[in-house]
Amino acid sequence: MTATPAQHGPEGCEPVTGEVVGFVLSGADLPTACVSGDNASLDVVREVARRVGPVGAAVLFAGAARTPFFDGALVTLDGALAAEAAVVLGARRVVAAHCDSRGHFTEGYDDLVAAFTAAGVLDRLQAR
Repeated sequence: MTATPAQHGPEGCEPVTGEVVGFVLSGADLPTACVSGDNASLDVVREVARRVGPVGAAVLFAGAARTPFFDGALVTLDGALAAEAAVVLGARRVVAAHCDSRGHFTEGYDDLVAAFTAAGVLDRLQAR
């Protein structure tokens, strides 16, 4: 298990959110898995992909969470960013986490399905 960067809000959010991390799980003769953690930055996803290469599976924290602390800016991925993250990571399978059941989520699972469909990667999205 290797910690990876994550950014729980817009650029410069760390004094409010603190540091957050994701994880990459890997082992000999096993597919690599990435857990995004509370991340809202596609630039961070690109950095993780650069470090670890394609992953077999990605658990992406989605739901388009927003908070008034950042004037409604994303603090987790929205559906479109999650779909793009799946492509950037080269993930063959994606499991959505954090995509419903909380008041600060502005998108649900159906929005995620729509975004993955629009991006042409619905086949990668696994049922929640």
